Amino acid sequence: MRIFVASGIFHPDSGGPATYLYHLLPELQARGHEVRVLTYGSAPITGYPYPVTRIPLQSLPIRLMKYALAYRKGAAWADLIYLNSLALPRSGDQHKPRLMKVVGDYAWERSVNHGWIAPTQDIDLFQQRRCGLLAEWAKGSRSREVQSMDRVIVPSDYLRRMVMGWGASRVQVIYNALDPDIPRPALSRAQARQQVGWPQTAHYLITAARLTAWKGVDFLIDALAHLPDIRLAVAGDGPQFEALRARATEKQVAGRVEFLGKIAHERLALYLRAADYLALYSGYEGLSHTILEALSAGTPVIASNRGGNPEIVRDGENGLLVQHPDLGALITALRSAFAGDTPQRLAAGTAQGLDRFSWPCLVEQTVKALVEVAGATS
Repeated sequence: MRIFVASGIFHPDSGGPATYLYHLLPELQARGHEVRVLTYGSAPITGYPYPVTRIPLQSLPIRLMKYALAYRKGAAWADLIYLNSLALPRSGDQHKPRLMKVVGDYAWERSVNHGWIAPTQDIDLFQQRRCGLLAEWAKGSRSREVQSMDRVIVPSDYLRRMVMGWGASRVQVIYNALDPDIPRPALSRAQARQQVGWPQTAHYLITAARLTAWKGVDFLIDALAHLPDIRLAVAGDGPQFEALRARATEKQVAGRVEFLGKIAHERLALYLRAADYLALYSGYEGLSHTILEALSAGTPVIASNRGGNPEIVRDGENGLLVQHPDLGALITALRSAFAGDTPQRLAAGTAQGLDRFSWPCLVEQTVKALVEVAGATS
């Protein structure tokens, strides 16, 4: 069939949605389907085995109009429309089968980014509470959009429940998968530490995230003030970068917190292998690729018990789940994480259950969903 893919970002942009499509679309072609892509950006459109249309990031009204016109053309060509993002300017698709992938609450993220709600506003409470006029408008817009889809796919059961709360009735879980092109370092932890320059006997946590308020890096820094034997590496950048550096100085732990900035995936894989634990104490995760990458590197995880984290991290088997937000609980968990043989015991369990997050499994389930939606509405 002819599949028109509409997205906000696409290769070579960074980010999970862009990488996901870049790997998925050749799989669709290998099964005999035709593909066309519409996205924003100004990168080259050549070098792909399918047509790619990019709408430059001009002034907002112009780019929305151009996207909507290009979308109408793609929708007219397609047998099926696959939307990889909420809130795209759509036109002319009312009578075409539509499947959408949702990886988070666009209304909450937009409300945080525009200052319509506090940056620390809990996403789960956001679903239940009445907020200001603009935030409520964003909620209504995303709810109407998912309700209009023939099917919505999400990467966790946590998000399935959330999206069904928006009024969508046809929601399917297809778990995220490890990027098949990211090399996994075939090194021991000692070898990885030597390459990144870390002392062999030190206790190391690494956290990797876009540095926003809900990622909880401030909690990790605060916890270190009570745990003098633990060091923390922070991979990533974002709006909280300078504030977190200042917080480390304020808490007198700057000498034990290493800010790596944004690093390449290959380099991150090396750091994940070198660390004793990945720490992800965030207030929200749909389903974390970083957790999957850590476990595939043999590194156990200390994570908040929020969002999709409990669907990957099995407490006491491949990591520890920690009540959130609770600094005392985090301090207790970090102490216990380095007690006795706990690091070795949890590391031994990291491979168990990862088959649920394999790339072939994701591809087969996604292709089946696309075919089903097209067949049900033809």
